[in-house]
Amino acid sequence: MKRSGLGHLTVGNLLTTAAVTHGPREALFCTATGRRSTFAQVNERCNRLANSLAGLGLRKGDCVAFLSTNRTEIAEIYFALAKSGLVGIPLNYRLALVEMIALMKDIGASALLYERKFAQVAQAASTELPQVTIHVGFGEGEGTGHDYEALLEAAAASEPTVEVHEHDPYYYNLTSGTTGLPKCYIISHYNNATLFNMSLSLDLSRQDVVLTVFPMYGRVGFCWLAFSVMYGIRNVLMNFDAAEALKLIESEKVTITNLVPTMGAMLLAAPELTRTDLSSLRAVVFAGSLLPAPVREGVLERICPGIYEYYGMQESCTLVVSTPEDRRRRADSVGRAIIFAEVRILDSEGRDVPVGATGAVVGRSPSAVTAYHKNAERTAETFRDGWLHTGDLGRMDEEGYLFINGRLKDVIVTGGQNVHAWEVEETILAVPGVADCSVIGLSDPLWGEAVTAVVVPAEGARVDPDIVIAACRQSLAGFKTPKRVLLQAEPLPRTPTGKVKKFLLVERYDTARK
Repeated sequence: MKRSGLGHLTVGNLLTTAAVTHGPREALFCTATGRRSTFAQVNERCNRLANSLAGLGLRKGDCVAFLSTNRTEIAEIYFALAKSGLVGIPLNYRLALVEMIALMKDIGASALLYERKFAQVAQAASTELPQVTIHVGFGEGEGTGHDYEALLEAAAASEPTVEVHEHDPYYYNLTSGTTGLPKCYIISHYNNATLFNMSLSLDLSRQDVVLTVFPMYGRVGFCWLAFSVMYGIRNVLMNFDAAEALKLIESEKVTITNLVPTMGAMLLAAPELTRTDLSSLRAVVFAGSLLPAPVREGVLERICPGIYEYYGMQESCTLVVSTPEDRRRRADSVGRAIIFAEVRILDSEGRDVPVGATGAVVGRSPSAVTAYHKNAERTAETFRDGWLHTGDLGRMDEEGYLFINGRLKDVIVTGGQNVHAWEVEETILAVPGVADCSVIGLSDPLWGEAVTAVVVPAEGARVDPDIVIAACRQSLAGFKTPKRVLLQAEPLPRTPTGKVKKFLLVERYDTARK
């Protein structure tokens, strides 16, 4: 009997091997359902799902959309698709209904596996997308189509016999969408089976316990699933809530978790923090957006003395990692290139800049993709001369430490002067009472663009705009100081990886452009 992907760098092989090596060890604790599963049980259920999908008529290369929060089924779907040679598209449940329908139509999905809390999407697909002929629902509630558990119970537990190769397409992933609707690109098995280069930099071992809070429809969430299977690590799946996360770290003896800086700030603000035992936690890993100094120092002092940070795009996966040792040497750096990854800093002509000079960050690694789906213009802009152009500005010191200085397009031109938003944001985040902020440029008849800060006060705090402006004047040039400070009670709109959707703030506050 053929076994899917053995001898190749395929994702299905990760679980097939783990079931043999770590079979009776606990693999997943699903906080949404309370279900605990061993590696052998996860592998068996994935085999059953793969075989049931084949029984419904799906064949290698067919596209399957899936829609779920962080729970056992989304992990099972990822590996069942990998073993079947099916091509997935994990849907972001934060998108609008029309956007999800458009994505399924564009990709040509033949099936939809969905958590029943999103039954409205399945219902819309049944009426608007006749090519989506297979619906499979799981979780509480009513829905259309087949029942997930019934399909598994009726299917064989044997390994699928589909021949899967490392360069076969695995799933479509969505970009963060900081400048509009997310773009789509295909990830191969090779791209995701080579994620071990990042895991080596995080000092993972089978003694770890992972808490996964990143949404698993994104590549970061999948990374932690893959790491856990690679190393035989117990993975606690949850949908982020600060109080619940603290409780789980204590009760499940979590050793490592990956947060965006906003999540770190929420943990620091949680009343439960002072009465929670976090002694099991050896590392907090940050990614998604620049880590403000107040959050970094707060986490080091009150949550965990070991901070890792990594940098890269979803399209590239991780390019550099900062370890706790690196943090002590270069506190403001995002780290140095990991094994098999390369990073360069280029000028506007595509030439390497001198050490310490600021330029455009480009990188490449085995986990990087090379094109966007049906988007030749964006592909040509991002993937050039064998390098992925991140769109970020940065500099590199003589020891190879990378410092990110903001986005190439996140530059406000005010009165002919260029202002990098990150520099102003870092200053404002240090002002007492400020929980979050984003600096944008709003239309101005005199300056062209007026530097404007959108500030979210901490719970129970009062922030005086004049004090914010005064703090900026003390450490920034006059043209970098915000002309206005806008207070906003609700959280800033962010992507799943923590980046602020600044275009939404501009749409909201720039009345001159309406």
